Amino acid sequence: MARIPESVIALLGRFSVAAVFWKSGQTKIEGLAIDIVSGSFELGMPRLSSSAVDLFRDEYRLPLISPELGATLATLDEHVLPLMLLLGLGTRFAALGLLVMTAVIQLLVYPAAYPTHGVWAAVLLWLMVRGPGAVSTDHALALWSKRSKAV
Repeated sequence: MARIPESVIALLGRFSVAAVFWKSGQTKIEGLAIDIVSGSFELGMPRLSSSAVDLFRDEYRLPLISPELGATLATLDEHVLPLMLLLGLGTRFAALGLLVMTAVIQLLVYPAAYPTHGVWAAVLLWLMVRGPGAVSTDHALALWSKRSKAV
């Protein structure tokens, strides 16, 4: 098993966690739908759905933040951070952001869902500690930086 390249594990982890958060973010917008797994695409100008605000008002009920702001920030994070993970760009930062979001969901919204959130947290922590692997923009930028300094 030690022969399994960590880059493969990192790529699987990045893709899987990104898909979870991306799909959640897609439920909160209208006008743009991208699902690379199913191959369905609806291109257009994304906008926050009214049901997203209702979700934050009626079900999530986060303290210290309005439902409008919570829905907007979560939707933005659920699109930008998974995209960063998928590209392997700023991987550790993106994983940290999603780990914080996971902690908020676990502690304030769905405390009984710890088995699911624990899996997400484990993958995100692994990516923060080990990095994105060789198949990533971060790795390519690190190689480019080393070559630039050598010249």
